[in-house]
Amino acid sequence: MTMLPIVRRVADLRARIADIRRGGGTVGLVPTMGALHEGHLTLVRRAKAENSHAIATLFVNPTQFGPNEDLSAYPRDEASDAAKLTSIGCDLLFAPNVAEMYPSGFVTSVTVGQITTHLDGAARPGHFGGVATIVSKLLLQGLPDRAYFGEKDFQQLQVIRRLVRDLDMPVEIVGVPTVREADGLAMSSRNRYLSPSERQQAAQLPKVLRETAAQLADGSDAAPILAAAAAQLLQGGFARVDYVAICDETTLEPIVRAQKGSRLFAAAHIGRTRLIDNWPVA
Repeated sequence: MTMLPIVRRVADLRARIADIRRGGGTVGLVPTMGALHEGHLTLVRRAKAENSHAIATLFVNPTQFGPNEDLSAYPRDEASDAAKLTSIGCDLLFAPNVAEMYPSGFVTSVTVGQITTHLDGAARPGHFGGVATIVSKLLLQGLPDRAYFGEKDFQQLQVIRRLVRDLDMPVEIVGVPTVREADGLAMSSRNRYLSPSERQQAAQLPKVLRETAAQLADGSDAAPILAAAAAQLLQGGFARVDYVAICDETTLEPIVRAQKGSRLFAAAHIGRTRLIDNWPVA
């Protein structure tokens, strides 16, 4: 099996993509922070199926971590990630270091308004500024035909869609359904932080979301149903609930009762791990 080519400089990434373009090829880009699991690999397979070439990126972006978050502890194993990408036919890995992405004197940031004021935007101040900046850089560095993001991070997906639309970037953003474990827990790099008992309790999150979405679907007043869902998570072993909310899935504005195109969102802490998930309502 041919090992996956890895480039670390923007100039080399652009040169590789220029070669693909000269050959009449198309590019699907999958941005990641490494610690790859089946959710990431599903994105790469989708990119491979819809383009002549699939390119993954691996960069643990420091600007999207808050001061009390897990940047230093975030799992890193490039060799393992590269082996997984090789096994599914990924064509190229772009794995720059911090100095390449944020060279000395870097002072520019990208902010997406309104859609980032709720949910994780409120719970993690500054997070989406870091996301919007790094994704803008990756899309401009590679100018792929399509870029692929998972629906588990649904707010991130909508922020990126808005970013691309507002800045007229010539890239199609493709959302891919959440990949889940057998018990329903959304696959996440942070799941590896869970102890065996915490991992068992974590399965309450998708279960509560699924049941709550069913209760909301008839248009009942959302407030008491959401409060009951948060209480159920706390009773199920979660230490803290940042939010359980129903929002319009395009604008992410909170709504008081389910309507067409609404989605349920939750973020909760178990042990030292913060889990997020979402579920369609109507």
